[in-house]
Amino acid sequence: MMSNTLDKISFWSLFLVIVLLPVFILPFTQIPVETSKGLLLVVGLVVSVIFWMAARLSEKKVNFPKSTLLLSGVGVVLIFLLASIFSKVPQVSFFGTMLDIGSFWFILCCFLLMFLSSVILRDSGKAKSVLFGTLLSFMVVLVFQGLRFLSPGLSLGGVLIAKTDNILGSWNTLGLFAGFASTISLFLIEFVSISKAVKWMLGVCILLSLVLVAAVNFSLIWVLVGVFALLIFIYKVSFHSGLQHNSEGAVHFPVFSLGVVIVSLLFFVSSQFLGGFLPNHLGVTNTEITPSFSATMLVTKAVLVQRPILGVGPNEFGQMWALYKPANINATQFWNVYFQSGFGLLPTLTATTGILGILAWLLFFFFLIKAGMQSIFSNSEGRMNFDLALFFVAAIYLFIASFLYSVGSVIFLLAFVFTGVFIGLSSNRDGGVRSMEFSTSPRRSFPFIFTVVLLIIISAGLGFKYIERFVSIPYFAKALSADTIPVAEASIQKAVSLNPNDLYLRTYAQIYLIKFSSMVNEGSSLSDQDKSNLQATLNEAVNAATLAASYDSGNYLNFQTLGYVYSTVGQLGVSGAYDKAIAAYTTASNLNPVNPQLKLSIAEAYLAQGNTDQAKIYANQALTLKPDYSDAYSILSQIAKSQGDNATALSDAQKALSLSPGNKDLENYINSLNTPSAPPATPPSS
Repeated sequence: MMSNTLDKISFWSLFLVIVLLPVFILPFTQIPVETSKGLLLVVGLVVSVIFWMAARLSEKKVNFPKSTLLLSGVGVVLIFLLASIFSKVPQVSFFGTMLDIGSFWFILCCFLLMFLSSVILRDSGKAKSVLFGTLLSFMVVLVFQGLRFLSPGLSLGGVLIAKTDNILGSWNTLGLFAGFASTISLFLIEFVSISKAVKWMLGVCILLSLVLVAAVNFSLIWVLVGVFALLIFIYKVSFHSGLQHNSEGAVHFPVFSLGVVIVSLLFFVSSQFLGGFLPNHLGVTNTEITPSFSATMLVTKAVLVQRPILGVGPNEFGQMWALYKPANINATQFWNVYFQSGFGLLPTLTATTGILGILAWLLFFFFLIKAGMQSIFSNSEGRMNFDLALFFVAAIYLFIASFLYSVGSVIFLLAFVFTGVFIGLSSNRDGGVRSMEFSTSPRRSFPFIFTVVLLIIISAGLGFKYIERFVSIPYFAKALSADTIPVAEASIQKAVSLNPNDLYLRTYAQIYLIKFSSMVNEGSSLSDQDKSNLQATLNEAVNAATLAASYDSGNYLNFQTLGYVYSTVGQLGVSGAYDKAIAAYTTASNLNPVNPQLKLSIAEAYLAQGNTDQAKIYANQALTLKPDYSDAYSILSQIAKSQGDNATALSDAQKALSLSPGNKDLENYINSLNTPSAPPATPPSS
């Protein structure tokens, strides 16, 4: 039958998406790892969806699980859709720069993956092939990372630079995936009937994954691995009826589980001694940082107060972090970091979708846990159904990791894959499959056929639209790494034409400012044509920065760029430019009120304008927000010097130098203040 062929294509497309997600990368392209995986996800999903729907069109029948969990997933998608529609910046909430992990389209991909897994991978054999394929992909990741440890120069054409860069995602995400592989391998060893050869292969997998976890040295992973291993150990010891027996009928003692528990406990308790040994030996440092749980909840509370029902919109956490972050962040080295995610991925997703978003996620996880408990312990003896339990445990591990850490796309997508497989296997066991046939009546078949054809067209159109935006990434990367201005100019123009967004537009403005500066520095005498080109270049920079601010009026970075452009224009003596710069910086400061750099930018603009009183006010505001801000003291020194107060200028400059020792520009400036006859020097600006 034609439907069988179509279903096979759909299965293999889905299979390749799942199995290749951890290892897929585009070498020699300068395309980020996560973005490469997005291409695989979209193309694979589109192919799988189209051929699955074509198969249903051929059969004129649809089979899908009767599952409240599946329906609750639809509820999450609908809430994200509504929140995106009513978002202040819909284009950011729907898609972001490139299928951002918090955007509506990414969440839709997650639940599509879950649905397809529930209907295509309902067969136990297919489900297990996906599971073992995932473990095999982990071994590929492990081998490749081992090669990188031995040969750090293995960068795949510049895609992987630092020692902690890897083909999976972030460094901690790599460790979480290793912990996942060890947990699933442990479950298979303890509960599933497998040959001794496979068992020892899984044992090697556990050993190597724990070595990789030790190299990452992230305490959360040891907690997760240890807790899941302990639960496996307790269950196997407690419920003898579920244990494996050898040929003589004796019960296998769960040695592997006990060993993993002990190792996890040792590394968690002695994180400084044991935990630091392997990273120090390999020369890797775990420098990832995210906002604390309390800071994330502070932002969430502020969002709920502002827009309680649907929040500010998906993919807007970065803007909300800038607006509501705690002031004590300025006492850390991350005071000027633009965090686009919070404590964990799931808290980040719920932070921006309001009360309805929080309730939708809670309902989804309630039905997941309920379905898990009912399906696993549904027989009269209360024994575990190990096939169902395996995929339930896999999903729960990955979702817990997603709650406690801002995991990348791979971990989160696999969580939905295994949830979908769990739904499909549960429906087979319980007979919970709904069948809808549309061939009996033309009146019923027409709307079905029309809907399926429409969905196929929409899927193909969205896939092509994504690829068009994806093509912009190499042009953007080329613009950033270009050696000459013409190359950068041509590349960024192409990137913006394919995917207009504020990141590209800010870069566009910066490139044209560099071009403008180079044209000014070429010589003092300019022809009329040169002056015309100079004005056109400046207009391009201003227009790009203005468009960026219009694209996302809630992102302070856009107004900061606009202020910088106008400040550059003001240096040429253009009337009113500094007023516009101050207005842009003020808007940026309102969007990021506890950022001292923005206050100082306003002070610099006022100082350049000659308004020293206002400049002093804003410089002091910057110091109030960050008392150890060296640049603020430098500006105050410059203000005092312009007012003829040499003593105060010297005092502020010395304070700046004490906070930034070894700064040669500051040292020269202080020497000029100590020696009145010396040529005047200007302290370094922020």
